[in-house]
Amino acid sequence: MSELSDSGLPPIQRVVTGHDVNGRAVFKSEDETPTKMIPSGDASFLLIWTTETVPADNNDETDGRHREAGLTLEGGSVIRVVDMLPGKQSPMHRTNSIDYGIVLEGEIELELDDGAKKTVRQGGIIVQRGTNHLWRNTTDKVCRIAFVLIEAPAYLHNGVPLPEDKPH
Repeated sequence: MSELSDSGLPPIQRVVTGHDVNGRAVFKSEDETPTKMIPSGDASFLLIWTTETVPADNNDETDGRHREAGLTLEGGSVIRVVDMLPGKQSPMHRTNSIDYGIVLEGEIELELDDGAKKTVRQGGIIVQRGTNHLWRNTTDKVCRIAFVLIEAPAYLHNGVPLPEDKPH
């Protein structure tokens, strides 16, 4: 059994495919890696893959996990797993990206900057379109979410781009 994630949930299995010298599909790698606690102590993260560009370049042989990425990757895309701990929440933030959040386990509350809230349960999918928001786990169980973040231009409000507000 592999090491548990800092959140107490199982590690994430990652399988990466590619091509051999004859152009045939092959498995390039497989690993199981636990999520690790971030400095704020409210969640445990695991970067799965990144692409340097959008559209992605399938000829780039770089292991996307080893590319330097912040919350998002300017010009590219990111997939990460986030384990939000019970009773914890993220800071309010906005990124210049479109984000797809798939709740794999548990449930999470999504709050927008006007105070509106929605609970998204296991199997639910969130499409986050450059809006100011925070995540809150109101339960006593860890919530695991897979996030795919793809760079997008800033949302234009009355012709003026809304600024990014990334947590530090």
